[in-house]
Amino acid sequence: MTTDADPPWQRIMLATEHTKFDVGAERVAIALSRGTRHPLAIVVPLVSNDELLAEAPALAERLDAEASIRRSELLRAAAEAGMRVDVRVREDAEASRAIVDSARELEADLVVVRVRGHRGVLARLMVGAMATNVAAHAPCDVLMVPHAAQIWQSAVLAGIDNSPASMVVASAAARMARRFALPLHLVAVAPDSSEGATTGARDALRRAIESLAREHHPAEGSVRTGKPQEEIVATATERGADLIVVGRHGASGPLRRAVLGSTAQKVVGLASCPVLVVKT
Repeated sequence: MTTDADPPWQRIMLATEHTKFDVGAERVAIALSRGTRHPLAIVVPLVSNDELLAEAPALAERLDAEASIRRSELLRAAAEAGMRVDVRVREDAEASRAIVDSARELEADLVVVRVRGHRGVLARLMVGAMATNVAAHAPCDVLMVPHAAQIWQSAVLAGIDNSPASMVVASAAARMARRFALPLHLVAVAPDSSEGATTGARDALRRAIESLAREHHPAEGSVRTGKPQEEIVATATERGADLIVVGRHGASGPLRRAVLGSTAQKVVGLASCPVLVVKT
């Protein structure tokens, strides 16, 4: 259920290849775009190799035909749902670059993309390279959606820490909670049980809750000890949260926007619900 609060984003872009892995991202993007001022932008990334296509024109024709079919199917689905959409096919040697470049050109303030990976070491779900690259390089927030996910209906959880960027994360989570009339829970994770670590986590949590209260965003919170990604996902499970919000922390300086922080990536890999990676 949504409220009368303004949607957190107005220019939403869905990146989809319209496969079975994209179903969740498509479902969530359509739900989020209702009530926005702009049509939902849909980008179908088409991976192409100029040299190969020049040598195999039949392959180029087949790829163009497949892209045209996907575009037509998306337009038909949007019409049936009563949605305003702008569907375009973007060719590039790398799907993630096609998506990121499209987001810049469209001035998107949110990109919705699927999560697709494989079981790796310790049975951890590793995030697909395309989704990781999009989240690392996109000029805006990125919502990463598992194929079976639905729009959130229970609670929103945000992972925060002592960094200045945490208030950006907390505020983004509060806007989502208000928009969907859901409770908001903040979790700060101390790396160990030392007094310094736990005090730092408590201080970060207190500051975030007080700051949100001044903006009339009520929130509860908890402090956990352990690995941030594991504790964030565990808290979301215990609280019944079906949306997790984290920040995109990477390197500092010129490289900062070229990396997806390890905690954010691991949260996406472990979570069974959508994860909003906030540009900080």
